Amino acid sequence: MTSTNKSNPTPASGARQLLPLTVWLCPDDTTDQPAHHAQPCQGPAHRAPQTRTCERHLGTISSGLARHLINTTTDEHEVIAEGFTTNSAVLRAAAELDRRAVGCVPHFPLAQHIGAQLREHLPHEYLGRVAMRPCRADQMHRGIADHAGKVALVIAAPPTAGSRTAEQKPRRARGACPACLSDVLTDSAFRAQSFLPAAYRVLRPGGHLAVVTTARHHNGHLIDPAPAIIREARKAGFRYSQHIIAVRVPVEGDTLLIQAGPSSLGQLRDIRSRALPPAARVHADVCILTRPGNSGQEGDR
Repeated sequence: MTSTNKSNPTPASGARQLLPLTVWLCPDDTTDQPAHHAQPCQGPAHRAPQTRTCERHLGTISSGLARHLINTTTDEHEVIAEGFTTNSAVLRAAAELDRRAVGCVPHFPLAQHIGAQLREHLPHEYLGRVAMRPCRADQMHRGIADHAGKVALVIAAPPTAGSRTAEQKPRRARGACPACLSDVLTDSAFRAQSFLPAAYRVLRPGGHLAVVTTARHHNGHLIDPAPAIIREARKAGFRYSQHIIAVRVPVEGDTLLIQAGPSSLGQLRDIRSRALPPAARVHADVCILTRPGNSGQEGDR
């Protein structure tokens, strides 16, 4: 964050501005584990497989990234909306930072799972700050119509084109990731031409849309969704304000501490192979888009 030069005042000299490019250190810290204070179930069902969010959906938006976004672009008591909600990170961070938050969760079993995580990790008095609505992200203008034109920040980590989830058939196995099941059963694909106008309609003037993406290889090609999202956002009326590189792994000195998980270790290959090496998720790209206008509130960004 930076302010304009006071020696050369401009019409926006009283407002805080977003830097064009910045790097945030926000390692993935979202967990699907029960809180330390949680008591184990004493009934016979405690031996059943526990439902867990998969690593990919846990990593869409970490608690650290959510806190950075919320603190940078909103003030206390403001409203935050999340499209493509797959874990509890954004809702938890918003409640802990004294904001109100609404998540778009079209699949009831996923809403139940996220609700259980919120009850595990949030004090009871904070639960009234969060809500979930049964709508897809591209329908948020209808699902959260009571907040239309009042939302200060929309956060979205849309599904990546060509992801394995889109190719899977629904799985109802106990313990399966509820977010993966939701993606398939509710057809939660990223519809830029309908989601971006929906986000624009719920935002207040001067409000921000944060789109979290990650470039990836698919069928031998590098897919970076950010440029296309920015183009579509401008068509919807947004102004492109900032590009954030969110470093998702811990940093010690000048070293990135990347730890290989079981799936990555399973991909180790002969160094003479021409195949692409296993990919490590080191950073995410965050595009900050702004709805033009001035809400009239002190501290508008």
